Amino acid sequence: MVEPILTRAVGVEGGHLLSSYLERGGYQGLKKALSMTPDSIIDEVKRSGLRGRGGAGFPCGLKWSFVPKDHPKPKYVVCNADEGEPGTFKDKVILECDPHMLLEGMAIACLSIGAEAGYIYVRGEFVRAIKILEKAVREARRDGYLGRNVMGSGKKIDIFVHSGAGAYICGEETGLLESLAGHRGHPRLKPPFPAVVGAFDSPTILNNVETLACVPHIITRGADWFTSIGPNPKNTGTKLFAVSGHVRKPGVYELPMGYNLKDLIEKVCGGIPDGRSIKAVIPGGSSAPPLKPEEIDVSLDFDTLAAMGTMLGSGAVIVVDDSVCMVKLTQRITRFYAHESCGQCSPCREGTHWLDLIMKRIEEGNGREGDLELILDICQGMMGTTICVLSDACAMPVKAFVEKYRDEFEAHISRGRCPMRGTHG
Repeated sequence: MVEPILTRAVGVEGGHLLSSYLERGGYQGLKKALSMTPDSIIDEVKRSGLRGRGGAGFPCGLKWSFVPKDHPKPKYVVCNADEGEPGTFKDKVILECDPHMLLEGMAIACLSIGAEAGYIYVRGEFVRAIKILEKAVREARRDGYLGRNVMGSGKKIDIFVHSGAGAYICGEETGLLESLAGHRGHPRLKPPFPAVVGAFDSPTILNNVETLACVPHIITRGADWFTSIGPNPKNTGTKLFAVSGHVRKPGVYELPMGYNLKDLIEKVCGGIPDGRSIKAVIPGGSSAPPLKPEEIDVSLDFDTLAAMGTMLGSGAVIVVDDSVCMVKLTQRITRFYAHESCGQCSPCREGTHWLDLIMKRIEEGNGREGDLELILDICQGMMGTTICVLSDACAMPVKAFVEKYRDEFEAHISRGRCPMRGTHG
C-alpha cells in the first residue's frame, strides 16, 4: 500500500489543528516556495505531472502558466470546495481532517502568480468543514503563515472562506466565480478563461481541493518524487477514491493513480456483500458512463478510462450489484440533473426535463414503443451544445445505460412493469 500523503491526518486526534500540522512537517513547502521564483514554482508543479483532481484532469502547472504576468488587475487563487457530484465525498475529508494542507497549497499557488488573496468556495451543506476551515485560517493568520508578512518574508497573502448555497451548478468553475461575486451562478461562455478573466474579472487560478493539497508535498519533496508514484508517467501521484454502493467497506481510499479498479473493489473494499455479483460500476461520479463487470479489470487513470468511453472524473466509484434495476437507477440520475440544471441553455433545460419525464414513465410501467430511440436522440442533441457540461453530464451516462442495458429497458416497456419486481426496493 502507498505511503499516505493526503490522508496522514485521518484518525489523528486534533489532526486538523495547526500544532498537529506543524508536527507533520507542515508549512515547509511554503517556506521553500518563498525562496523560489514564481516561474520555478510553476516549473516544479509542471514537472510533477499533477493533473486536476476535480474531474477534468487538466495539467495543473500548465494552467497556472496561463495567468498573464504583467496584468494590471489583482490576481486571485480560488479553491473549488463545492463538492456536489453524487457519489463524491473525498474533498470533505481534507477539509475536515487537514485544512492547513489546503491553505499551504493555496498560499504557494498565490506566490506562483503574485496573488495576495485567495478564496475557498465551500459547499454550504458542509457546516462542520466550514467551521474547521475558518478556525484554521485564524490560526494561520495568528502565527504568520497568512497575513501581511508571511513567515517574515514581507509577502502579503490572505485567504477567505466563502459558503455556497447548495447549487450543483456552482461546482462548474465559471458558475462558481459568478456566485463568488454575488451573482446568480450561471456559467460563462469561454474564452476568455478564468486565467485571464476570473474572479472579479481578474486573472485567477481555480483548482479543486485535492489538487491544491498535493502542492505542498510536491514543493517540499520535489517533482521527481511525485512522478515516481504510480505506474503511468502521464498520471502521477496518489488519488483519493470515494467508494460507495454495494461493497463491504465503503469509504475514502488514497491509492496510486492508475490503481486497478477490480482490485479496489475486491481487495481494498472487501468485495460485494450478501453473495451478490457486480452489475455495473460508475468509475467517476454520476456523470461518468458505467462499466459492465467484464470491463472493470482496468487502470483508474484519466487516459485509460477516457479511451474506454468513460472517465475518472472526481474519483467517485459507485458499485452497483445485481439487485438493482438499471431503469430506476437511470431515472434517479435524470431526476438529479433536471433539478440542478440552471436553465440558461435550451438543450440542457429542455433535454434534462424530457429525459426525466420519459425515464419516469418507463420506470412506472408506462413506456412506449420508440421511447429508447427518442432518449438516444435527445441525448445526442444535448452533448456539446451548451455553455457548460451539465447537459453532457446527464446525457453521457443515460446514453450509456440505455445502450449497455437495453434488454432491461425493453423489458420494462414491453411488460409494462419492472421485470425485477420483488428483487429490489
